[in-house]
Amino acid sequence: MGGLFWLGLLILAVYGAIAVDVLIGSRKLRFLRDVPQTLPAEVPSVSLIAAARNEERNIAEAVRSLLQLDYPKLELILVDDRSEDRTGTLLDELAQNEPRLQVLHVTELPTGWLGKNHALWLGSQQAVGELLLFTDADVVMRPDTLKRAVALLSADRLDHLAATPEAHMPKLLLNMFIAAFGLFFAIFTRPWKARDPNSRCHIGIGAFNLVRAAAYRKVGGHRTIALRPDDDLKLGKIVKKAGCRQDLAYGTGLLQVEWYSSVGQLIRGLEKNAYAGTDYRLWLALGGVAFQLVASVWPYLAVLVTSGPTRLVYLAVVALLTLLIADSARFHGFSPWYAAGFPVTAALFAYIVLRTAILNHLHGGITWRGTFYPLDELRRNRV
Repeated sequence: MGGLFWLGLLILAVYGAIAVDVLIGSRKLRFLRDVPQTLPAEVPSVSLIAAARNEERNIAEAVRSLLQLDYPKLELILVDDRSEDRTGTLLDELAQNEPRLQVLHVTELPTGWLGKNHALWLGSQQAVGELLLFTDADVVMRPDTLKRAVALLSADRLDHLAATPEAHMPKLLLNMFIAAFGLFFAIFTRPWKARDPNSRCHIGIGAFNLVRAAAYRKVGGHRTIALRPDDDLKLGKIVKKAGCRQDLAYGTGLLQVEWYSSVGQLIRGLEKNAYAGTDYRLWLALGGVAFQLVASVWPYLAVLVTSGPTRLVYLAVVALLTLLIADSARFHGFSPWYAAGFPVTAALFAYIVLRTAILNHLHGGITWRGTFYPLDELRRNRV
């Protein structure tokens, strides 16, 4: 047997171990839509906080859905973060006849902050709720979403509950990408271990991070992660490190977001956090790219260019990858047929990570939403 055979066998063994972990672990998480809407006797007040910058295309629909949330003690704080379009005007119009909606306007970004993180921090300082729900300004929620989330958080005595959104985009390749991204994210974070106090695994989702205000303030809130582009995941990390209880639920059917509307927008949008996920370690980014190309793209090519037992091994790898993507897709509201695009989306993901790492070092940092952040400064905010 040649080297390609043994490489295929190694890839199969790696994905076999991953499959056992993912297939079992993903089934330990609950669907938020299945949680009864049974609130505790003492209903906790909730402050929903979202940052918006140049979101005029989706902001009205998203905010109207938030105003329709069926929750008895709710305030909404929307922070217009230096928008250059009509976002601020639209928010002010929506707030005119809605006493629950408070709009804050940011005109200048203080030194040492990412714009979104500062906006969320500013909103949290105005919030009076016992629970804080951090979300994105383009997320649309079903009216019963918050009630179910608070019921689950209360019943399980959690300090932090994250929920995954159902992300649908206008192009087939984009939907195939996010279906594959869901698997990558699960492998990277192992969210079913977040509830285990003895595990270092943690979780956080930008579309839905519900956290007790006391826990948030205990860890210093967004000030602790002021320069983290991956603020949602890092919020989960600092909460977990403080000894707080957290978990994840699938928000499929309750939370919806478009995410990105074109491949170009996707590539540019992930510039801010694709490298941050490796804590700006070039060797780790390059290692991740190499793994994607060798373990996720090469097997599909190998099926075409090898023969005999070697081809059979790579066919087994492709079959296992197809099973993993198809299974992951059903938890996030995607068609299992999106698994067919995996070699293309895996190559695209590798390109995004490599491109982002190169740009960070080439430019000495990242430019995000009109503001430049030096790489040295970003690196110092490790948590």
